[in-house]
Amino acid sequence: MAYHFPECSDKYRETVLFFPSAGQSCQAYCTFCFRWPQFVGMDEFKFNARETTQLVRYLTCHRDVTDVLITGGDPLVMNARSLSEYLKPLLSPELSHIQNVRIGTKAVAYWPYRFVSDKDSDDLLRVFESVVSSGRNLAIMGHYSHPNELEPAIAQQAVRRIIGSGATVRMQAPLVRHINTDPDSWVRLWTLGVKLGAVPYYMFVERDTGPQGYFAVPLARAVDIYREAYSSVSGLCRTVRGPSMSATPGKVCVDGVVEIAGQKAFALHMIQSRDPSLVGRPFFAEYDPAAVWLTDLRPAFADRFPFETDPVGSERNEDWNGQLLAAR
Repeated sequence: MAYHFPECSDKYRETVLFFPSAGQSCQAYCTFCFRWPQFVGMDEFKFNARETTQLVRYLTCHRDVTDVLITGGDPLVMNARSLSEYLKPLLSPELSHIQNVRIGTKAVAYWPYRFVSDKDSDDLLRVFESVVSSGRNLAIMGHYSHPNELEPAIAQQAVRRIIGSGATVRMQAPLVRHINTDPDSWVRLWTLGVKLGAVPYYMFVERDTGPQGYFAVPLARAVDIYREAYSSVSGLCRTVRGPSMSATPGKVCVDGVVEIAGQKAFALHMIQSRDPSLVGRPFFAEYDPAAVWLTDLRPAFADRFPFETDPVGSERNEDWNGQLLAAR
C-alpha cells in the first residue's frame, strides 16, 4: 500500500524529507533559498506537518528508506520539547530500517547560542543524545556560507557541544558571488571545520531562484574555485563534493572542463538521482562560459542527457527549472 501526504516528500529512493509545521520559519531568509514558498503565504506550495502519524505510516510501508531529513524553514527554531515530539516516533523498533536522521539548520552559523546558552540548549542536546542512543546516526546539516560564521568562539563551542552529544556535523553551502568566491574562504571554512570535528560535505551551485543574476557564479568559474580550494587542504577536508547542482533530476556535479576530439565540454556526473541507475554515470555538456545552471547546458556527444526522456528541443526546461521546490 502506498501513501502520499503533502508534508513529506521522497527526495531519493532511500531519503524522505519531512517538514514540521513548527519549523517553518528560519534563522535567516537567504535570497538563494529555494524554499521561499514556505515563507510567503503560498499555501498550495507549502509543506507543513503538525505531527508524524502519516510519516510513520509511510516509513512502515517503505522499508527501503534509510534516511529522514527534517527540514523547513529551520527545524531548530523549535524548542527542544517540540523537536522531541517529532523525533520520538521515528526511533521506535518498528522503524529499525531508519539508520540516519538529518536536521538541516542555519542555527550553527546565525544563532550558535541555540546549542550553548539558550534556556533549553541542554535539553536540545539531550534530544540529540536520545536519537544517538537509539542506534541511529544523527547528522546536523550545518549551513555555513563563510568562515566568518564559524570563527567566533561561540560558533566553535556550538560545534563541540553538538559533537559531544554523539551527533555529527556536516558543512554545506552554496557558492555565492560577492560572498565566498575567494577559494581561501573555503579553505579556511573546511580546515577549521575539520579541526573542530565537522565534516565538509557540499559546495553547492547558486540555485535558480531569487536574484540569481546577482549572486550566481558561472559553472566554469565555480569549477576553478572548487579545484583551487580542494587542492589546498589536507585529505581530511576532501570529503567535500562539488560544485553540485540540486536540480530536479538529482544532484549534478560539475567535475571539470575537458577537451574531447577537439571539442571543449563540461564533464559531469550524478552524485544522487531519483533514478538510482544514473548515479555515478559520467556525461558531458557543451562548454558555455556563461552557463550558471543545469538548464543553461546542452548535451555534448549525445542528443540528450542521461536523465532526459525527450530529445533536446522539447519542453523539458519547463520540467526542470526548479523554481518551486524542485529538489525537495
